[in-house]
Amino acid sequence: MNKREHERAEMIAKDSVPSGAPAAADPPSGTVPQETSASDVGISEQERRLLAEMEDLKNTLVRRQADFENYRKRIERERQQDRHRGVESFVESLLPVLDGFERALAVHGDAVYEEHRKGFLLIDRQLRDILAKRGLERIEAEGKTFDPFLHHAVDRVESEQYPDGTILEVLQTGYRFHDRVLRPAMVRVATHPAARAVN
Repeated sequence: MNKREHERAEMIAKDSVPSGAPAAADPPSGTVPQETSASDVGISEQERRLLAEMEDLKNTLVRRQADFENYRKRIERERQQDRHRGVESFVESLLPVLDGFERALAVHGDAVYEEHRKGFLLIDRQLRDILAKRGLERIEAEGKTFDPFLHHAVDRVESEQYPDGTILEVLQTGYRFHDRVLRPAMVRVATHPAARAVN
């Protein structure tokens, strides 16, 4: 190929490309590649999903902690009740011993038994102090108004000297254990004649 033919071939190649056309590799200005846009949307959706899962897990943890705390308190309460029941059963078995001391101290008022009485009184006081520390409490009854939750009336005596329902005498001492009636007091109660007539 001579020089003239070479120049002619170059001119033909130039004329085949329109002037001012952008290169094929360069994207139009102001546009974002499609792949980048899809990636950004995917990340934000994933973040929202993770945040929702994290919130759900946090709520589940709070509920589990509350459930566990309630369970722990219930177990502790049941253990306390079991301990009280065990001590209560033991204390209840000692009530006849307290009754025996009361009867023994009431019967022998003779001076001959005074030394024995002092010994009995000391033992009685020590025993009652120990039981009081465990929760045993004597139900005060004499002179009080009859209360069916605390007292058991085994005898009624007509009397105008006392108001109706007044406890005249305690026949057997009653006891409470941690505010629960372990044994009601057995009592003799005054009944006003006027109240009986109305009934």
